[in-house]
Amino acid sequence: MTVYLGIDFGTSGARAVVIDSVGTIFAETQYPFPIQAITIDTATHWQKVLFSLIEQIPQSIKGEINAIAINGTSATVLLCDRIGQPVDAPILYNDPRGVAVMEQLRTIAPPNHVVLSATSSLAKLLWWYDCTDLISKSSAETNPLYFLHQADWLAFLLHGKLGISDDHNALKLGYNPENLCYPDWLKQLPVSPMLPNVLAPGTPVGVVTPEVAHGLGLSPDCLVCTGTTDSIAAFIASGAKQPGEAVTSLGSTVVLKLLSTTPLEDAKFGIYSHRLGNLWLTGGASNTGGAVLRHFFSDRELESLSSQIDPEQESALDYYPLLRPGDRFPINDPDLRPRLEPKPDNSVEFLQGMLESIARIEARGYSLLQQLGASPLTGVYTAGGGAKNPTWTRIRERQLMVPMLTSLHTAAAYGTALLAKQGCLLEDRV
Repeated sequence: MTVYLGIDFGTSGARAVVIDSVGTIFAETQYPFPIQAITIDTATHWQKVLFSLIEQIPQSIKGEINAIAINGTSATVLLCDRIGQPVDAPILYNDPRGVAVMEQLRTIAPPNHVVLSATSSLAKLLWWYDCTDLISKSSAETNPLYFLHQADWLAFLLHGKLGISDDHNALKLGYNPENLCYPDWLKQLPVSPMLPNVLAPGTPVGVVTPEVAHGLGLSPDCLVCTGTTDSIAAFIASGAKQPGEAVTSLGSTVVLKLLSTTPLEDAKFGIYSHRLGNLWLTGGASNTGGAVLRHFFSDRELESLSSQIDPEQESALDYYPLLRPGDRFPINDPDLRPRLEPKPDNSVEFLQGMLESIARIEARGYSLLQQLGASPLTGVYTAGGGAKNPTWTRIRERQLMVPMLTSLHTAAAYGTALLAKQGCLLEDRV
């Protein structure tokens, strides 16, 4: 039996999916994340979750896994020492502390570059360099530090090789996916020795370490491949392949990915593009989404109240649902204020206003992408928890005015398993 393992580290939990060569699911495991403060021990918790996901897979399947790939949240990053131990708490994808170095970053990066965001990976690296003494105390020769994304570090725990990333995660670090290299302006920075080597997603890096193979019951020949981000993994899982097809991930946040023949990049709108084979995934991510909904409603309330909404009758409510000030796309403004007033006494009406408003933000995002030159939108697949809400799906269909397509699979871990399969096939051809 030949099977492949994909692991998804999202914003609310982690999940593992094992598939065979034709895509049949053989095993699934999951691990919800508790809400807790981010400390240097957070990375240790991630390691515990990673190993737990693998340990839960039946040994009869686990021992047959040929390749593993991992996705993580985009721009969630760590600073590690020469043995891979974090030297500070990880910085999460939506942490805006990079605003402290934005003026400096604007003098370094080209206008409207994807890194010109307070939450970009590069902004976080420069914050560590400028606003702490962690990097200045180190030396490239005697005490090297490694800057890694969440997926990079988790993969390191399995294959033991530091300083390797993929071009999906590295985009917000400044990596150029068109030229497949770091640009000169980035290589000239004093932090450049910490930049990871970048490979295409799904590229074999090496086999699991003997310690990992023995401790987790994996084959010593099990490959570990470069991964991707959670939203791109969800796109891959959907089955979307043609220009104009898109995937909206309705998780804690809302992420739009439109398959296009041309790339787009415009930081003033929070737009960026990832290479996907010979095409481009262009899009952006908004801070609105499921996290805001769950702030006001439980999962049971969301299901019950949604069933009482008439999706054909639009309300008069116009919100911009955010938990705190700041959004990234389609409005890139770190000071954008949440708008959740007026709040009706009727919870059904309030939820309807929120669902409609999030759908309008989604529609505004796709409209902006097409205005700037992306392939015309022809249909939208949906991933994430919001995909299970038929009322919301109909509301979104009315706003987007294109068909809502049925994803082959909605789990990001499934898309990452496909990357693992791709990597194994690449290894066989070498």
